Amino acid sequence: MTALPLPLIQALQVTTVAVGGPGVSGFISWFEARLQGRRGPPILQPYFDLAKLFGKETLTPNGAGPFYRLAPYVSFACYLTVPMLIPVLTSYALPLGYMGDVLGGGLILAFASFLIAVGAAETGDSYSQLASSRAKTFAAITEPVMLLVFFTAATITTTDLPYVIGATVRSGPAQIVRPAHLLASAALFMVILYETARIPIESHTGTTEFGMIETGRTFEYSGPDLALLHWGSAAKQLVLYVILLNVFVAPWGMASGTSPAEVAVAIPAILGKAALLGCAIAVLDNSYAKLRLFKITEYVSAALLLAVLAVFTLYLGGG
Repeated sequence: MTALPLPLIQALQVTTVAVGGPGVSGFISWFEARLQGRRGPPILQPYFDLAKLFGKETLTPNGAGPFYRLAPYVSFACYLTVPMLIPVLTSYALPLGYMGDVLGGGLILAFASFLIAVGAAETGDSYSQLASSRAKTFAAITEPVMLLVFFTAATITTTDLPYVIGATVRSGPAQIVRPAHLLASAALFMVILYETARIPIESHTGTTEFGMIETGRTFEYSGPDLALLHWGSAAKQLVLYVILLNVFVAPWGMASGTSPAEVAVAIPAILGKAALLGCAIAVLDNSYAKLRLFKITEYVSAALLLAVLAVFTLYLGGG
């Protein structure tokens, strides 16, 4: 059987995240609307929105600096760099898979978020600066959580390469139910809820002053720049889902060979798993009342506590 070249498979991983990200977001929005008894937008609505924005004019606020102009493009490139380092479609490492570990992928995502925050702060708009300040304040807690989660996984598997971590989880059910692994996965899940603007403040589409963080940072963008930010946000969401699913929780359904059939099956498999995870998150998002802004530190601190407990369980309890 004809084998696909490894660079082509790696390009397919990036393409899957870039093209599938808005689709997964659209499916989650459609499912969430059904939960609320609404008809909701069509699943392909994010693609329509992107096409509309790419056809509009870009307006730049007076006094905006270079970070404002670079943030949409560099952040989008960052979001499409991480899929080269993580197992999206294959259970084996691809040519660039060993160039960065899971910590490196997290740093790339953090760098993209930093650029967007600085770009928003440069606009001079009060709402954008408010959202930028809030994002960086809470990131001071969520980023250590990611570090502790990756440290726990690296200690269990003796490496921080995502492909090896996923292979360790696939090796047997005993690896999944290890207390340290469960605690680290729960902490990562809580961070993903925060990073995708689901819980605990307002809603992921909220524009009220007391809750907006993600939406506030893009207030002053328009046209193709805004399209890239929205597209990058959808890609980031799918990347985080892939890390949770294919590295920590459910690393199955990936191609173990290079045949076109195996790779073709892996594409709907990861998109389906991401859609199911998104539906579960939507159910959680609609089942709990939103917290006040000052409560968000308690939420992310709980995630930090779980990550710390994972480390202590690993060293003191043999977990």
